Amino acid sequence: MKQQTAQGRWEQVTQRPLLALAVLFAVAYAVPIVDHSAGHLLTAVCTWVEWVVWGTFAVDYVVRVGLARQRREFVRTHWLDLCAVVVPVLQPLRLLRMVSTLILVGRRARMASQIQLTTYVAGAVVGLLMFGSLAVLSVERDSPDGNIRTLGDALWWSFTTMTTVGYGDHAPTTGLGRMIAVGLMLSGIALLGVVTANIATWFIARFEKDDVEERRQTEAIEALTEEVRALRAEIASLKQTPVDS
Repeated sequence: MKQQTAQGRWEQVTQRPLLALAVLFAVAYAVPIVDHSAGHLLTAVCTWVEWVVWGTFAVDYVVRVGLARQRREFVRTHWLDLCAVVVPVLQPLRLLRMVSTLILVGRRARMASQIQLTTYVAGAVVGLLMFGSLAVLSVERDSPDGNIRTLGDALWWSFTTMTTVGYGDHAPTTGLGRMIAVGLMLSGIALLGVVTANIATWFIARFEKDDVEERRQTEAIEALTEEVRALRAEIASLKQTPVDS
C-alpha cells in the first residue's frame, strides 16, 4: 500500500474542521444581513468570525504549501487558492471574503475522496443560492431603484438567475449586484453542465456494461457451438470406424 504523504495526512485531518468553520462563516455572514437591525456589537463579532475563518483557510493553504514535495508545482496548480487567500487582504470587502471562502471550501471539498460528485454539486447549488441571495440582498436592499427588498425576493431572484430563466420581476440595479448576477449565471451554467455530463457518463457506463455482458454471452454461445460441432465430428468419425471381428 502506498504510504500517504504528510500533505495528504494534513488534508485528511483538517477536512471536517474546515468544513465546520465554513458553516460558522455562513452563519456569521448571514446574521447581519438577515437581521438588518443587528447592533454594532453583534455585527463586529460576526465580522471578526469571518476574518478568523478566512484566516484559518489561509493558514491551511500556507501549511499545505510547506508540506508539498514540489512547492512551485503546488502553487502553479493551486493558483485559484492563492488568489482566494491574497485578494481579501488587498481589498477587505465582506463580499470578497465570502467569495474567497467559497472558493477555498470548494477546493478543499473536491480533495476529499469520500465526497461524491452528486454531494458536491448539491452542496454547491445550496451554497450558491444562499450566498448569492444574501450578497444581492446586502447590496440591493438600500438601493433607491432596487426591487429586491426581502430575503424571499433575493432567494427567488437567485433561483431564477442560476437556472438562467430570468423572469425579470426582480433584477439588480447596482453595479455590484449585476456582478453578482453574472457570477450566479456562470455558476448555474457550469453546474448544469456538470450534472448533464454526470448523467451522460452514467448512461454511457451502463451501456458499456451491458455491451460487455452481451459480448461475454455471445462468446460463451460461440464456444458451446464449437464444442457441439467438435462432438458431432467425433461421433461421426466413430460411426465410420469399422469394428474388428
